[in-house]
Amino acid sequence: MEKLINSQREFFFSKATLDLNFRIEQLRKLEGILKKNETELDRAIYADFGKSSFENYETELGLIYHDIDSACRNLKRWAKVKKVYTNVANLPGRSYIIPEPLGVSLVIGAWNYPYQLSLCPTIAAIAAGNTVVLKPSELSAETSRIISKLINENFESNFFKVVEGGIEETTNLLAQKFDKIFFTGSTTVGKIVYRAAAKNLTPVTLELGGKSPAILDEKCNLKTSAKRLVWAKFINSGQTCIAPDYVFVHKSIKEQFLKQVSIEIKKSKYAVENSNYVQIINKRNMERLINFIDKDKVYLGGDFDMENKYISPTVMVDVDFDDAVMQEEIFGPIMPVLEYENIEDVILKIKEKPKPLACYVFTNSKKNKWKILNEISFGGGAVNDAVMHISNSRLPFGGVGDSGTGSYHGEFGFKTFSHFKSVLEKPTWIEPNLKYYPLTDLKLKLIKFVLKL
Repeated sequence: MEKLINSQREFFFSKATLDLNFRIEQLRKLEGILKKNETELDRAIYADFGKSSFENYETELGLIYHDIDSACRNLKRWAKVKKVYTNVANLPGRSYIIPEPLGVSLVIGAWNYPYQLSLCPTIAAIAAGNTVVLKPSELSAETSRIISKLINENFESNFFKVVEGGIEETTNLLAQKFDKIFFTGSTTVGKIVYRAAAKNLTPVTLELGGKSPAILDEKCNLKTSAKRLVWAKFINSGQTCIAPDYVFVHKSIKEQFLKQVSIEIKKSKYAVENSNYVQIINKRNMERLINFIDKDKVYLGGDFDMENKYISPTVMVDVDFDDAVMQEEIFGPIMPVLEYENIEDVILKIKEKPKPLACYVFTNSKKNKWKILNEISFGGGAVNDAVMHISNSRLPFGGVGDSGTGSYHGEFGFKTFSHFKSVLEKPTWIEPNLKYYPLTDLKLKLIKFVLKL
């Protein structure tokens, strides 16, 4: 590990990555490799999850290609020296900001979207001019293997290297001195990464999770809301960090909502063979999810097949915050439904919990919309939709508090992997005597005036 990091640092010091054309060439090279091997990428993710080629493109490859295109089209603008206003105290002079790469970066990916959550941060790191060590999740073993194969056979290890393995390999990596660490995963592991980075004062971006609420008031479009909410909850079998974790529904529309959700689930015919459902990643997570299902509170679903790692889309009712399903992020195809009468109570309840990664508001009431958006702190979200905000690279994606720190996607990813140098440049043909000895009352009055301008 140490030898690898040293070789990447040596390559970074060669200044090769400062060339914007070099960065664009590497990104286009990555794009070409992925497109050439899409069949193999489809096969690997099917082996891990039973995920179809349709969903692989929709939720993984399509977003990766979008990020590459965005970076290549906009990189020269992002990397441009930016002139800023110079205050009167520094005239005559000029001020500007220079973006520069941080150096050697470590990207630790997550298993639930193994291509997207490994390669999208990597794209941002390369665009910003860094070298990259990528550690995919070992839980999605086949996708980790194909990522490693494609990258390590086509890129020099001193620029871009994939390191496979589990806890031991990750621990060894975290013991090294990096210039940037980007981690996607659980809050528990995020704290471990943060502690390891602190030893070297390495800046860290943490993309974590949390219990992301969805709120439906009595003025929402019930049919459309249910359709969008069901898709967002059960895509990838709920194994999505920004999936709506639980749903608050106004008491007056609860029964209608449940019926509409039932209709949408039945219409969707969720099954691996229908290309719109996937397996749970492993049996340990199967057991964890099964323990959340209280049969007395199941409105729909609740069936499971341990051998095939399958849990049917499940809706639970009469749930409260003391239930097992409300104690941690679900990360599976279980939708707890809670009813409310007063929006103030909902807001207070959510604010009492750790800040979520996402929040979704379904309403046609401007008053309720802005009340929720202004009073609840969350990473990102949507009004009258769910999950889809991740597809807009002009929106920063990231958490707050327990759900993460920092953000990425598009230019925000470039900024995450960059340092912005502040520079003041002044001519030498003039130098006012205002700040120099002797220090007089008149000079002080002038300084007070000038510093206000």
